[in-house]
Amino acid sequence: QLQLVESGGGSVQPGGSLRLSCAASGVSLNSYNIGWFRQAPGKERERVSCISASGRITTIANSVKGRFTASRDNAKNTVYLQMSSLKPEDTAVYYCAAVPSWRYTSGACPEYDMNYWGEGTLVTVSS
Repeated sequence: QLQLVESGGGSVQPGGSLRLSCAASGVSLNSYNIGWFRQAPGKERERVSCISASGRITTIANSVKGRFTASRDNAKNTVYLQMSSLKPEDTAVYYCAAVPSWRYTSGACPEYDMNYWGEGTLVTVSS
């Protein structure tokens, strides 16, 4: 059973940076597409990024393009979300989620079909 654990969240001032980690246990991540999602208070959850199992395909939401970068280290069984130039509107609980790559060979991470979810890590951007 794949278990995902996010870490790296915290409080940061506008313009600051954080790196979130999504660590897996129980199963190797190298056959899963991994998505990062976030949910701000009172808002629907949105997909921030998706990285394919190989790491060759990465998609980033327009709202964070140019500021966030997804990467993965399959040897460490960990996926990362590097966030820079953070804004107050980036405040949210951030989740990572996994879907088997054979189901979405295009490297997609559809929110409705992600099989495994972490419990989330809170990011607060405030002065």
